[in-house]
Amino acid sequence: MFMKFLFLAIFVAIMVGVGIYSKKKVNNEQDFLLGGRAMGPWISAFAYGTTYFSAVIFIGYAGKNGWNFGISTVWIGIGNAVLGCLLSWLILAKRTRKMTHDLNVSTMPEFFEKRYDSKGMKIVASIIIFVFLVPYSASVYQGLSYLIEKTLAEPLAATIGITISFEAIMLVMAALTGIYLLLGGYVATAINDLIQGIIMIIGIVLMIAFVVNHENVGGLTEGISRLSQIPEVGEGLVKPFGPQPLNLLSMIILTSLGTWGLPQMIHKFYAVKDDDAIKKGTVVATIFAILISGGAYFIGSFGRLFVSLDEIGGDLDRVVPTMLESALPDYLMGIVIILVLSASMSTLSSLVLVSSSAISMDLIKGVFFPKMKSEKVMFLMRVLCALFVAFSFIVAVIPSSILTLMSLSWGAVAGSFLAPFLYGLYWKGTTKVGAWSGMIVGFLCAVGGSMIFGMKNTPNVGAAAMIISLIVVPVVSLFTAKLPKAHINMIYGDKDEKQKLAS
Repeated sequence: MFMKFLFLAIFVAIMVGVGIYSKKKVNNEQDFLLGGRAMGPWISAFAYGTTYFSAVIFIGYAGKNGWNFGISTVWIGIGNAVLGCLLSWLILAKRTRKMTHDLNVSTMPEFFEKRYDSKGMKIVASIIIFVFLVPYSASVYQGLSYLIEKTLAEPLAATIGITISFEAIMLVMAALTGIYLLLGGYVATAINDLIQGIIMIIGIVLMIAFVVNHENVGGLTEGISRLSQIPEVGEGLVKPFGPQPLNLLSMIILTSLGTWGLPQMIHKFYAVKDDDAIKKGTVVATIFAILISGGAYFIGSFGRLFVSLDEIGGDLDRVVPTMLESALPDYLMGIVIILVLSASMSTLSSLVLVSSSAISMDLIKGVFFPKMKSEKVMFLMRVLCALFVAFSFIVAVIPSSILTLMSLSWGAVAGSFLAPFLYGLYWKGTTKVGAWSGMIVGFLCAVGGSMIFGMKNTPNVGAAAMIISLIVVPVVSLFTAKLPKAHINMIYGDKDEKQKLAS
């Protein structure tokens, strides 16, 4: 028990210390939001990876998908590494950095406005970001709180009779995120991401070793054999593509292709220093994803060997916390708590930063008060950071499945943005109407589909929204009016033309 609290105290002190240190490096909103566009390969790659993987994957996704799909759930981790990291960096990073730099844009809504000459698209995108990243943030709070409740709060209550509520844990997490982000912005976030990423790698390697060698598993070969013998479902749990291949494919698409349209992920490409940093960052980010995502889903696939549905009250979000508490020694649980806390804090800080900038820079300054001074923009951004944290806490208090909250968020945001952003980067023929159609259809498919088919089907609906949007944009663009040639030349032409548009 003492070791767990000691690790936690050290971690909190480091995070706050980095926030205080980073405050000195923030002089304007560009420093706060992008770190001066001067981030190196390691910091950029770790910032991408730690934003990608949070308590949602370690607690909600690894546990629930491991329970449903068995050993084949590792395919999700492979998809995350190849499609969500490697191809994302290869296809999007260099182009995104160059275009956003040349057009002088700092956010995805700003990019939509400049690329499609549409202030309305910027306004709608800003609102979607602020509203629909809240459930994602809430799912992170929930995942983190499930772990801390099981590993710290329950033992504390049993030992000395002090009871800490689930809501109180989430409140502390929200406050901690707010403190270091409000102090140092993206600089604090990026430095902490590097520290947290190293902790995550150490933690996941130790977790795999202890879980696989635990008596309940008995080694990899024996563990797979024991999974196959589970009554009614065992055979399906060891098939190459599991008992539900289509549902597995939907999860791979949602969690891998989805990153291409998520502003908190794309944001990392704006801040990379140069092309050389992108090349190195691509390798680092991919290896990080293989270790973290592949490792988390691999561990989750053995959940049925540690817990029963009765033991967790039918709540699959409790599978991983329960199995880790029984599989790991006390000192290692301290490291695991820090691992999940690290993953969660980095994700939360990125979500808060992207969401607050969507309202402060894209909506309030960009639309209503274009001459607002830098100091006021930074103050407004910090206020909105605090509001977003508060809204996320309120949503997190409402009982919901982590998988449902995260899938709704990713489906709505990536379904709306992926196609307009991807085609906007590469295809001159993408029209304003085509981009609007992709955004609207993707959003309606994700949100409307979840309402029609039920919230339990949000992963399938979210994946479908992305694919449909990718089809709609080029089809509509082929039959609608092109943007003026002068505008297209400004977007894709020489640097002087781009600077005219940026100004």
